[in-house]
Amino acid sequence: MSKIISVHSFRGGTGKSNTTANLATALARAGLNVGVVDTDIQSPGIHVLFGLDLTNVKHTLNDYLWDRCHIGECAYEVGKSLGAEIKGNLFLIPSSISTAEITRVLRDGYDVSRLNDGLHDAIDTLDLDALFIDTHPGINEETLLSIAISDALVIIMRPDQQDYEGTGVTVEVARSLEVPKMLLVVNKTPPSLDTEQVRHRVAETYRCEVAAVIPHSDALMNLASDGVLVLKAPNDPVSRQYIAIARRLLDS
Repeated sequence: MSKIISVHSFRGGTGKSNTTANLATALARAGLNVGVVDTDIQSPGIHVLFGLDLTNVKHTLNDYLWDRCHIGECAYEVGKSLGAEIKGNLFLIPSSISTAEITRVLRDGYDVSRLNDGLHDAIDTLDLDALFIDTHPGINEETLLSIAISDALVIIMRPDQQDYEGTGVTVEVARSLEVPKMLLVVNKTPPSLDTEQVRHRVAETYRCEVAAVIPHSDALMNLASDGVLVLKAPNDPVSRQYIAIARRLLDS
């Protein structure tokens, strides 16, 4: 049975898109058919990690939302071009980086129910085992929909006081929407902090499973969004954490 997995953070800059790309790629590398949808329509960017040049694509998610194409027409197989062996298929449905398209979303919004239909249609059209939704930070109509229809929700936070407060809002929203599985990932943890103390504090604060406490990664910083860490450095300690999280997401 296909799974919808949303990756969300209350604030920007947590490493949400990087986490999404690495989790999705880890599953595709293991042989699953995986899709990623960039629903951060106001500030899209995950296409850069997958090396997809949006100037060369015909359709994006925006075209589907404006009823210009079918959802399958804006899905691109990106796994084969990542320079490493991926046993499954890895599809990306990107959002447009056109200023006019972003302005239209900010000005007019879009039909969220059509997005809901498109996500389910993408699973059927692309024969996906898992569909990852890279959400827009914060809480709005789109993120509420993404969370509500998810089989699993990964919440990314940093060990930062503002993140602690905002993450509490997201956790309570997810509980009210009865998301079946919720995992917390503490990202960009500075080396001065004890990871087990951070894990304990977060678990106690939110009464929620902490899937990983990921340290600040020089390997990720050096990549500078030029690729996906689990492919570029699969034996890196952070890559191993991503792979472990991906496996836990598929546990029933």
